[in-house]
Amino acid sequence: MNKTLAIFGGNSNPNLTRDVAQYVGTPVGDARVDRFSDGEIFVEIGENVRNVNCFILQSTCSPPNRNLMELLIMVDALKRASAGSIVAIVPYFGYARQDRKVKPRTPISAKLVADLLVAAGTTRVLSVELHAGQIQGFFNIPFDHLFATPVLTEKLERMGLQGENTVIVSPDAGGVERARAYSKKLGCGLAIIDKRRDKPNVSQVLHLIGDVKGKRAVLIDDMIDTAGTLCNAANAVMEHGATEVFAAATHGVFSGPAIERINNSALSKVLVTDTIPQQDRMARCERLDVLGLGNLLGEAIKRIHHGDSISSLFH
Repeated sequence: MNKTLAIFGGNSNPNLTRDVAQYVGTPVGDARVDRFSDGEIFVEIGENVRNVNCFILQSTCSPPNRNLMELLIMVDALKRASAGSIVAIVPYFGYARQDRKVKPRTPISAKLVADLLVAAGTTRVLSVELHAGQIQGFFNIPFDHLFATPVLTEKLERMGLQGENTVIVSPDAGGVERARAYSKKLGCGLAIIDKRRDKPNVSQVLHLIGDVKGKRAVLIDDMIDTAGTLCNAANAVMEHGATEVFAAATHGVFSGPAIERINNSALSKVLVTDTIPQQDRMARCERLDVLGLGNLLGEAIKRIHHGDSISSLFH
């Protein structure tokens, strides 16, 4: 029987690639992704992919430049090997924070990355919880935007974090829509942290809108980077009378002093998914709980391959 589907992975997240391939029921594709002695990336596809639907799983997380170039070169290799289609599965889409010009003479890096992926030969892109939803419009090819909400809410329910004794907290005004969706799903209240950012990666909590007194609070965000916003928000809700505070986010970037801040914070538990590998950080932070997205991404791959709708996975 002729092979019609292949799943390849770069070096950014091999464990997630294996989980996805296992769910789909196919071995991880034979691809050598290495580096020359001067640091240039070398890619060789070790199997026939002519007219095969090829999926490349690669998060553009740290180190972002290397992981992005690996993805682009793998796409080029598959295109030149006459792949039937090339779908980039990018669980964490890097360079997403510069999605518009907020000051003169600044780039729109997310648009540049979109152009690079299309120019390389990508025919479709799938990502999880973009930092800015409008990035989908930067692509002139199909783009599937999944959310980790079902995975995170299921875990929160198992932890008993639902109902009237729990309140979902947005750490800033921009995340209110996300937090509202969680509060509706979990049947609990909603609160908002009002903050002002003085300079990049430095935030200052001003005050809290909503009632958290005597309740368990869950901070909801799309990503945790340096954890400054998260830890300030956790302190704020505890100062306003919350009995316990948790956090849940799709992407655990955890750069700089993030893990140290979480270890010294009021947070009881921090939930993230494996869009970014967390093995090293879990060893340094007992409060970290990582949830797998292998089944969600695997189901999306199955449906794309068979031409089925994946809209039900958006919720």
